[in-house]
Parts: sequence; C-alpha cells; structure tokens
Amino acid sequence: MDEPTPQDRAFQVLAGYWGSQAVLAAAKLGIADHLAEHPRSAGQLAESLGADAPSLARLLRALVGLGVLHADQGRYGLTSFGQVLRTGVPGSMKSFFLGVMADDHRRAWGELAHSVRTGETAFDHIFGMPCFDYYARHPELSADFNDAMTAGSAAVESAATEAYDFTRFGRIADVGGGNGGFLSAVLASAPEAEGILFDTPAGLAGAKNLLKSRGVSGRCDVVPGDFFESVPSGGDLYMLKWILHDWEDRRAAAILRNCRKAAPRGAHVLLVEVVLPDGDEPTIGHLGDLNMMVMTGGRERTAGEFRSMLEAAGFSNVRVVPTRSPFALVEAEVAG
Repeated sequence: MDEPTPQDRAFQVLAGYWGSQAVLAAAKLGIADHLAEHPRSAGQLAESLGADAPSLARLLRALVGLGVLHADQGRYGLTSFGQVLRTGVPGSMKSFFLGVMADDHRRAWGELAHSVRTGETAFDHIFGMPCFDYYARHPELSADFNDAMTAGSAAVESAATEAYDFTRFGRIADVGGGNGGFLSAVLASAPEAEGILFDTPAGLAGAKNLLKSRGVSGRCDVVPGDFFESVPSGGDLYMLKWILHDWEDRRAAAILRNCRKAAPRGAHVLLVEVVLPDGDEPTIGHLGDLNMMVMTGGRERTAGEFRSMLEAAGFSNVRVVPTRSPFALVEAEVAG
C-alpha cells in the first residue's frame, strides 16, 4: 500500500481523539456491562440502556471499528478489549477511562499550548491550585481519581509481578499507594510478606475495603501521612508507582530522600514508571510526559535521569527491569 499522505496522517490523529471519545461514551453508558452475558442487537441494547436506538447503532458500529465490539448478523458482543470496560471485573480499565478522561483532565489538555508558552501547569492556571489540592477539596473527584489509579494499576500488576521477585522481601511499603490496588497484587505474589500502605488520608479513603476484598488486610498496615515530610520506617522494599512523574525534580528528590532516611541498610527502592528513551524515537511515554506537563507540573524521565536522582538521594546499583507493559521497574538499593 502507498504511504499515507500528510493529510491522511492528520486525519488519523484527529480520529484518535474521536475514537477515545467513543470509548469514553461506551464506558459512561455501561455498554460492556450490558453485553457481558451474551451479544445483543442494537435495538435490544437500546431498550436496556434507555438509549435512542438509531444513535446507539451508530456508536456500536464505530466501536466495532475500534476493536471494542464484534458484530455477527446484527448482534454485538465484546472483544477482549471490550471486556476491560466492564465494571468490577479483574483487569477492568473502566474507572481509568472515566477518571483520566474526566472534565478536569479535558480542560487541562485544552490548555496545553498555555503550558508550552509559559512553562506553567495548565491545571493550576485553570483551577487556581495544584490538582492534588483541588482533589483534596473535592472528595468526590478524589474518589474518582483513586478509582482511576486503582484501575490503571491493573494494567501493570501482572506485568510487574512477572518481571520482579517480590518474595525476597519481608516488609514492603507502597509510598503514595492510594487504595492499595498495586500493593495487594504484590502481596498476593509474595504470600509471606507484610505490607505498609502509605498515602494522604484522602488517598487512603477506599483502602481498607479494597485490601479486605483482596484478602490481604490482615498483613497490611494502612498509614496516613505526607511523603514530603516523612515515610514509615522499617521496610525492606519501598515502592513508588507513578509517583515521581507527578513532580518536578526538586520535589521528586525530596520524596526519594525521605525514603532513604526511612530505609534500613540493605533495603531497596522500586520505581514503577515509564522510562523514556534517550532520543526522540516514538513512545507512548512522550504523550504521558505532556499529561504530566498539563496536570501536575511533573515529567517522565530517562533511565539516566532516574539514575542521577536516585544516586543523589543515597541509593546505588540502579538498574532498569523491563516489563511486557509500557512501564518499567527501576530498582536501587541503599548505598553503603
């Protein structure tokens, strides 16, 4: 086939936005939940959803093109991709779509050009405060964000536990661990280990219920606090999943220094992050980097940048462990 023209590529980029909105609409409508048991026609599904049948049929055929649904003789069913839009099933990404594509994110991305022109965080410009302060003042948004991060963890939990041996550690601390989705998966892979789940009170709002539902609450302490002030001591492993990328270098370094202060000799730290390539080769991480620019003022980093930060904070023997997901594990140990 001929190479796409520049105009074709422009339409492909625009279609990416349209496609993400179509998937978001499917999540909001609960289409996957209504197709969980068996395929249905557009008319049957419209009746269940209370939707306009002709309009729903147009959305369904677009979702077929996006790989969310398959169609057979006028009946629509879920593909493996569509299954992750169901509510409450293992590996569900529904809350992630709903959280990351919520109005606050959409408005911040709409001001990407402002961030580029000024170096300011778009979210702060629009809402008058950093996003985590804003979430703390709006508990319903904080709950949505925590649910989104828990769902997002599902995308990396099995990849991380397959790539890394957590059974080496007796006490594992998840710093900024939110509801505890990632820590519960790690503890399931290391049945002899105990856990420490550490986050702000708002971040921990749903933690006890989630940890109980996953059967690990009996070996996990839930500790509220602020990682810019201190983190709990005594861990063999300190995990930070999608934490450092939220912050610019000075504040990210402060978090690492507090982990180093709390960590005993022989302890390790494990970062779960996108690791950018040194050059400009295409990667989803470059788009994630823009998300940090507009939402938090943070950034994604290269392996060299992680190494420099960790060594400056008092860690050594830094290595990057790839996973089958877009995210990597960056491991280091207490120096000396």
